Parts: sequence; structure tokens; C-alpha cells
Amino acid sequence: MHRHRRTLRDWIADFALFLFAATFSVVTSESVTTDRGPSEEALVADVLVGGFACAALWLRRRRPVQLVVVLVLTGSVSHFVTGPVLVALFTVAAHRPWRVSRWIAALTVAPLPVYLIVRPDPDLPPAASAIVYFALVAAAFACGLAARSRSELIVSLREQAEQAAAEAKRGAREEMAREMHDVLAHRLSLLSVHAGALEFNPGAPEPEIQRAAGVIRDSAHQALEDLREVIGVLRAVEGGGRPQPTLADVWSLAEESRAAGTLVALDLRIGEPGAAPALAGRTAYRIVQECLTNARKHAPEAPVTVAVGGGPGEGVTVEVRNPLPAGAPETAIPGAGQGLIGLIERASLAGGRLEYGRTGEDFRLHAWLPWHT
Repeated sequence: MHRHRRTLRDWIADFALFLFAATFSVVTSESVTTDRGPSEEALVADVLVGGFACAALWLRRRRPVQLVVVLVLTGSVSHFVTGPVLVALFTVAAHRPWRVSRWIAALTVAPLPVYLIVRPDPDLPPAASAIVYFALVAAAFACGLAARSRSELIVSLREQAEQAAAEAKRGAREEMAREMHDVLAHRLSLLSVHAGALEFNPGAPEPEIQRAAGVIRDSAHQALEDLREVIGVLRAVEGGGRPQPTLADVWSLAEESRAAGTLVALDLRIGEPGAAPALAGRTAYRIVQECLTNARKHAPEAPVTVAVGGGPGEGVTVEVRNPLPAGAPETAIPGAGQGLIGLIERASLAGGRLEYGRTGEDFRLHAWLPWHT
């Protein structure tokens, strides 16, 4: 069985409690030694028993319950064991469950009548002696419980701090995963569309091939820039990364999709798009980006209608529609199936809501985001 190795703090605490037990027994034994009556041999034996009891306190961390039982039985016939009994009781209360420590406390008080009969205090009546002993036992027991409560509180706070740190790391990982999916999936889907067009149309006119190659080059360059930005965030580079997208950047998304061959009808009715709150604008941008990416993947030839509206007091609404494809496209782009789930999480984190599904012959996505400035 693995045993806890004592630290320097543990050694100091053990030595301090050893000195306390020895000092307490010696200081409180003055009246007993002056008026004791028995022989000096009995006194020497009493002192030796007390010394062994103090030395036995070095075992209190391993066997505190057994130590208390032995010391209580010995203490009924020896005054010098009182100090070690209090220290052992403190240890049980501090390191053992309540159901155990309460019975040990009761056992510590049980021999009191015998002690009062065998070794009465000449300076105090029996009732006063009993009250003093009860007070000492109660003080030792209460100090042990207080030490136990403090240790449990420290452990609880440490666990809460570790749990909070783990939750923060998990949240950061999930946010980064959403960001990488939204950004890179959009760029790579553009690459796939244009590369697929070149593959299935090798006899296309040279200007068209050059235009597709230029789009592929630009998209690859943009994907590298996006990847560099994400890596910069992961490495916590100060001042790194480009500005986050806003609602005004939705126009560029539509243009990129049109260049890839998707018919996009954009209706942006929100006054000045740049005036939209940063969180709502960025979230709306990511929603539109993911919808256009999904349209290229699953319905590359279908037209897409994007409507963004709202304003202060109304919030930001995003609605995207496209006809459902009759079958799987010949150049279908694989997907992880996490995009829409990530959009729901994004909308929820922004304080909004998002729903999607089939409406007649169309696929429809609708989102609402609060206008928090």
C-alpha cells in the first residue's frame, strides 16, 4: 500500500505536537507529583509511561484510531498520558470520518470516572476536574474538526479551480474548432469546386482555365492566410491575426461564391452593415459563410437566396434558402457533418437562436441574433 511521504511541514507539525503533549503533561502534573502519596518508583514508572506515550505520537498519521484507544486505556492510570491523548484525539478528528471520530471522542471521555477515583486532583473537586477534562477533550476535538474542514475546503477549491481551467480549455478548443471549420471549409470548398470543374472539363477555353487557376491560387493563398491566423491564435501571438470579419464582409462572400459558379442573391437590409455589433455581425457572417459552403457541397447548381436584416431593438436576422437537389451531385464535396451543429453553438453563444430544415422543396435556415452593442 502506498504511504504518504512526510513533507518538511509534516515533520514540523509532528515535532510541535510532540512538544505540546510533553509540555502539557509536565506542566499539569505539578499538583499530582507533590501530593501523590505513592512511592518514587511509581512516579518514575508514570513518567516513563508518559514518555513512551509522547514518543508513540510519531505513529499518529498511520494508526491514529488504534493509538487513541491504547492511550486512553493507559491514561486511566497515568496522568502523563493526558497530553498525548489530546493530540491523538485531534489527529482522529482531523483525518478520520465523522462516524469514526465521534465514537473515539466518546471513548476518550468514558474512563473519566475511573480516573477521578484512582487519581483525584487534590486542588479541585471531582465536578471541577470533570469539567476541565471535558473542556480539554472538546477543545482538542473541535480543533481537529476545524483542521479537517479547512483541508476539505482547500481540496474543494483546488478541484473547482482545476475544473474551471479544464472547462476553459475545452471551450477554447471548441471555439477554435468552429473557427477552423468555418474558415477553412469555405476556402477549401472553393478550391474543390474549381479543381473539379477543370477535371471534368479539360477542353475548356484557355481564358476560362486561366480564370479557374487564378481562383484556385487565390483561394489557396487565402486558406494559408486563414490557417496562419488560426495558428497565431493558438500560439497566443500578441497583435497577430487579421481583423475579425463583420457583416459588411458578407458581400465578398457572395462574390466568391458567384465566382465559383453558385447563383447567389443577396438581400442585405440592415442600414449600414458596418454599424452592426461586432458579435452579431461576426456570427451572421459565419452563418452565411457556412450556408454558402454547404450549398456548394450538396447543391452546387442550385441558386441560393441570402437575406440579412434587422437593426437596433430588432436584432439581426439571417435567412438562407436553396432548392433541394434531386440527387447527389457528381462532384460532391465530402463534409464532416459538424457545420450546422457548430452554427447552433455559435448562435447560442451570441445569445440568439438558429433553426434549419426542409420547407417544401427548399432547404431553409433561419437565425436571430440580439443587437448587443
